[in-house]
Order: sequence, then structure tokens, then C-alpha cells
Amino acid sequence: MQSMTGFGRGESRNEHLEITVEVSSVNRKSLEVGVSLPREWQSMERDLSEAVRGCALRGKVSVYVQVRRVGQGAGLDWDDEKVLATVRRLESFAHEHGMTIVPDGDLLLRVINSLDTGSELPEAEAAKPLVLEALTPALEGFAAMRASEGETLKKDLLERIAFLEQQVEKMRATAAEVVPTYREQLFARLQKAGLELELDDERVLKEIALFADRADIAEELTRLSSHLEQFRATMEEEGAIGRKMDFLCQEIHREVNTSGSKANQLELTRLVIDCKNELERIREQAQNVE
Repeated sequence: MQSMTGFGRGESRNEHLEITVEVSSVNRKSLEVGVSLPREWQSMERDLSEAVRGCALRGKVSVYVQVRRVGQGAGLDWDDEKVLATVRRLESFAHEHGMTIVPDGDLLLRVINSLDTGSELPEAEAAKPLVLEALTPALEGFAAMRASEGETLKKDLLERIAFLEQQVEKMRATAAEVVPTYREQLFARLQKAGLELELDDERVLKEIALFADRADIAEELTRLSSHLEQFRATMEEEGAIGRKMDFLCQEIHREVNTSGSKANQLELTRLVIDCKNELERIREQAQNVE
């Protein structure tokens, strides 16, 4: 079981370039992959996306590729004539519009950066092996983090499912006492009202039978136990299981809700409320599962 959130980072370098690749993800119902690359290397986007799809099935995954020049020529590099021509053009523009411009160090640095004369990158095909080299450890770290968080989620969900199973057993035991308790309360009310009716009177038996039918939650509890068992089994499956878990949460909620609407005892109502509260926490956690 894997989480949909994760992060990984990888680096590679040669004598001219240093590549850093970061892969991160957040929750999404389906898989969305976004790749941020230098403009000259946009043609690599498909290759990087396919690599991500090989280790993620759901989530919004972002891949950031950063490039830094190293070695000789890694610092500022500019063409004197282009810089001078740009500064003169700026001075001329300022003069024509009644402004004053002082070509200090800050202005020169801005001009050099804007010209970006030393930023030419190698062709995408030539740089691809270096980028993929950095992508590999990034994806490995990304997958490891998702798996680690998935194990933490699994442990938490198992504890919560166990709690629900305990609540279901308590509901089953409590429900078994509902009809006998009602029978005693009904007889007590009849006696208090001065009505000479016995418990084996046909009218009394009919009333008790109708109540028992309305209050019966045996089927709901059986389905609840089945859904909880399926939820446990789903956590052991491979692949994208988050959607199935979300569906099971809906089915569990349906049975808990129906049991609550039939509850005719304070203790049953309390147990149903506890189940709903815990189920909401399970649904929130399941939203993080791939």
C-alpha cells in the first residue's frame, strides 16, 4: 500500500553541467504529471513523464529539472559589444523621454543577465542521459517515501478498522437486548394503565413483532462485518487501491447510517455515533492512499 504524497531528489554532473531533479506529489483522483524543464529541453518531457508513470498510478506528480553550469565558463559570460550597445540604447531612450539613467554596477549586471549570453545549453538529445541519470535516484527516493508513508497509513487504518469491528460486536450484543427490554417496558406500561392484558395476548404479541421488525439491524451488521473484512483484504492488494477503499467507506457509512435510523436504545445510538466519527477519520486517511 502506497501513499500518494512523496518526494525524491537526484543529481548528476559532467564537466560542464550539474543537473538536479526533484520529484514530488500530492493527492489526486487520477494520475497527473507535470514536468518543468529548460526551454531548450522541452522535447524530454514525454520521456520523463513516462518514467514517472512507471512508478506512480495516482496523484499529482511534479518533476523539476534544474541546471547549473560548472567548470570553465560557469561564471558570468558576456559579449562586450552587446552589453555596450544595450547600455547606450537605454541611455538614448532615457534622454528622449526626459529621464536620467546612471550605468552603475547594478544596471550592468541586469543587462548582462538579460542578454544571457552564456546560457546556451547542449541539445536535448545530448543532455538526456545526464537528466535521466539524475531522475533515477529521484524516482527511487520518491517511491521509497510513498511506500514508507503507505505503511504508516496502513498501520493507522488497521487500528481504526479493528475499533469499528469491536463497535459492531457491541452493537450486535446490544441489539439482542432491544426486543426483550421493549417487551418488559410495554408490559409495565400496560399494567400501569390498568389494562388487564397478558404478554401472550395476541394484540401484545403483534405489537412486539412489529417493533422487532422495525428495530432489527441483523442484516446491516452482517453487511458491516463483510465490508470491514473486505477493507482489510483490500489493504493487502497491489496497485491503486485508494478508490476501492473510498467506495467501501461509502458502503460502511450506509450500513452504519441505517443502523442508526433503526436504533431504539440509547446505547445503540452512542455506538453508532462512535462508528461515524471513526469512519470519518478512516475516509480522510483513505484519501491519501494511491
